[in-house]
Amino acid sequence: MSEQSTDLRETVRERYAAAAMKVTEGSTACCGPQPVEVDENFGSTLYAADERDALPAEAVAASLGCGNPTAVAELRDGERVLDLGSGGGIDVLLSARRVGPTGKAYGLDMTEEMLALALANTAKAGATNVEFLKGTIEAIPLPANTIDVVISNCVINLSTDKPAVFAETFRVLKPGGRIGVSDVVADDTLTAGQRSERGDYVGCIAGALSFAEYRHGLEAAGFRGIEITPTHQVADGMYSAIVRATKPTADACCGVNACTPGENSADPALTITEAKTASGCG
Repeated sequence: MSEQSTDLRETVRERYAAAAMKVTEGSTACCGPQPVEVDENFGSTLYAADERDALPAEAVAASLGCGNPTAVAELRDGERVLDLGSGGGIDVLLSARRVGPTGKAYGLDMTEEMLALALANTAKAGATNVEFLKGTIEAIPLPANTIDVVISNCVINLSTDKPAVFAETFRVLKPGGRIGVSDVVADDTLTAGQRSERGDYVGCIAGALSFAEYRHGLEAAGFRGIEITPTHQVADGMYSAIVRATKPTADACCGVNACTPGENSADPALTITEAKTASGCG
């Protein structure tokens, strides 16, 4: 990782650590924690009132996203869900309710303060089908082909290595698995410099991909059925968008999940070459 990328990651970590501490300290105040994000384009106002009311106040207050991925991921009973950049845990806790006791919701975050807040919120919510992991979204600490759905709320734009995020997301998904992500996306006409003029990196603006770049990144990782649908404008020429895509099911002719640069073995115990040989495909 370059020095600039390391510096940007640390800046992001510091921003979210400060947000977590603000919520934690506010929870002891007489009026309870106040929302960290007050802009109508980001934060807890993007969730329905009944969803907010069902969760600990601290989970709602720590919401910093640009959408509500659990509303579009079509979660089902028994599924295993992973939230990239889980923060205070709002989307993990909502996912855990949707997949029920036979399912499981994982949250991945790199910030100690957010993880501590998420664990406290989980205890207050009484959720038992939840697990939080410390790590980065560029190197997900889970085995391949183990997750049914990956969600994320305005976090992928913060990564300094988005191809790694897409590749790792593809790796951990089961064949036929899907993503339901909320993220900031820019018009294809905006240059990187123009995006920076509209907001900073930690504000989820400067690091956003364009619609075409997002689609290309997902396709390069092996995803198919890609849909990128803008929902509301967050800056001039930049939008909160719902991103959906699917990991193809195993290709019987090749023994791999996609005959693309992002292909991987349908059997995690085999290399791509071994899988193709075993299936009679050269």
